[in-house]
Amino acid sequence: MSAESGISTFRDANGLWENHDIMDVASPEGWRRDRELVLDFYNQRRRQLLQVEPNAGHRALVELEAAFSVHIITQNVDDLHERAGSSRILHLHGELLKARSTVDERLVYEWKKDIEVGDKCERGSQLRPHIVWFGEMVPLLEPAARLVIEADVALIIGTSMQVYPAAGLIGYARAGIPIFYIDPKPAINHELRLLKTLQILPEPASAGVRKVVDELLGGLGNMLDGDGI
Repeated sequence: MSAESGISTFRDANGLWENHDIMDVASPEGWRRDRELVLDFYNQRRRQLLQVEPNAGHRALVELEAAFSVHIITQNVDDLHERAGSSRILHLHGELLKARSTVDERLVYEWKKDIEVGDKCERGSQLRPHIVWFGEMVPLLEPAARLVIEADVALIIGTSMQVYPAAGLIGYARAGIPIFYIDPKPAINHELRLLKTLQILPEPASAGVRKVVDELLGGLGNMLDGDGI
């Protein structure tokens, strides 16, 4: 979703993200091995995020929200949906512009600057990125599943559909609802193979989301009469 804004991804990088093995910078084991490396990696991502802007895909979803009840479940850790103007966003894998305690995950702080070794929470513990790393529980998975269950239309945008448990969320969709999968290289996993109402748009987010939003605001949108997406 955010690739066209200039946000780096690791999906096509053979397990590397900005020349780092993903497990070195996005796992509890990597954190225990080398905190400075992990903090520097996310500090660079945070600085990059502050230099980019939402793209046409983000803005198209804002248009959709003007006509429907739209909930966005994102695996992205950036704030581009918020900056574009969307109001209901569930960050499944955390948020880059926040930091949290290493001893109490309830202690979360707004954080736009670098996190340094020695930056501590109110309980005196080192701060870490507010990111769900590989091997960690996904705290918001259950509310995300409830949103999918309630949806009348589902859009899958710019994801490899290979990272679980997020990739399994579409399996909660009610039978028969329209489902659009927008991605330049769509990957059909087990959950997608079961969806008879799936429409695939092999395009970048900016072009594909625009097409689906126009369709929803037109004929299909009239049939739905303002229900949720």
